[in-house]
Amino acid sequence: MTDTFETEQAENRIDALEDILAARYSCRAFRPDPVPRDTIERIVRTARRVPSWCNAQPWQVAVTATPQATDRFRDMLRDAVANNASKLDLEGPSGYSGAYAERRRTCGWALYDAVGVQKGDRAASGAQMMRNYDLFDAPHVAIVTSPRELAGYGAMDCGGFVTAFTLAATALGVDTIVQAAIAFYADAVRDHFKIAEDRMILCAISFGYAVEDHPANSFRTERAPLDEIIDWRN
Repeated sequence: MTDTFETEQAENRIDALEDILAARYSCRAFRPDPVPRDTIERIVRTARRVPSWCNAQPWQVAVTATPQATDRFRDMLRDAVANNASKLDLEGPSGYSGAYAERRRTCGWALYDAVGVQKGDRAASGAQMMRNYDLFDAPHVAIVTSPRELAGYGAMDCGGFVTAFTLAATALGVDTIVQAAIAFYADAVRDHFKIAEDRMILCAISFGYAVEDHPANSFRTERAPLDEIIDWRN
């Protein structure tokens, strides 16, 4: 009886986790409604439970508490882009090849198809790209940082935190999108939020409540099959 009960509990837990993972997506159109502070705190309180190298827990987040604070950041970010103030703290990809390039392309064209951007329309695709720096109108943004001294391992730990943040948000009915785009303007972001020089700017998580019927929120990406992920060794 106990074994059966424990098995059922385990099945219920994994089913709940799979449901949350399936429900999470990258929201690209938000309503202006703010998220209550206690909900934001609950998300972070939950996300902080992820594992980290030597329990260093390197993640910190600068969070805009109000839509007005987010608007000020949005305005600054647009200016930084216009002035080409590009600077990365963490080395970016040297390229995308093979399956990685194909997945990236597929995701991009799924978005363009959803919002009506025609192939070859550089003006429209450029305008859609710039929506990254509008934070897709999200009422809040969290800037994720890690200590420079922890290098790639700190960034890896923060990746776990980012995942947990998005899942906790989904569980609470809050929509998110993780944005590497802001990391290309690390100095401007650091100056705006008064973030110490000894911390790397990794990414943003823009969050709020989705415009559910917006075309940009209508598509979902596929996941690679297990045989492309697992390399069994006997």
